[in-house]
Amino acid sequence: MLTVYGIPNCDTIKKARTWLDKHQIAYRFHDYRKDGITTEKINGWFKELPWDKVLNKASTTWKELPDEQKATVTDEASAANLLISHSSAIKRPLIEDASGKAVSIGFSEKLYEEKFLKQA
Repeated sequence: MLTVYGIPNCDTIKKARTWLDKHQIAYRFHDYRKDGITTEKINGWFKELPWDKVLNKASTTWKELPDEQKATVTDEASAANLLISHSSAIKRPLIEDASGKAVSIGFSEKLYEEKFLKQA
């Protein structure tokens, strides 16, 4: 079963969940705000995805950070520290497969068709 990471009121999360539901693909939703996120989990994602893709610099959370704080995010360790304290700056949705491997980030209907309909 897939795990979808995000926050429930995010429009991109809503699109992704609607698509998964429409295609009857089972998933569990992990709400960062309610369920939290660990450094270990983020570092695991960095093994599959570049840290600068996991960090969503287009997010409102990122844009509202002071420039001095943004300037400190230069590598995996500093990105992980920021994402632990500001989980809504994680690009959404981030999807893991049943083994816990990060397999998708963001939402693209075409990408989802390629990744998830072939597996279903």
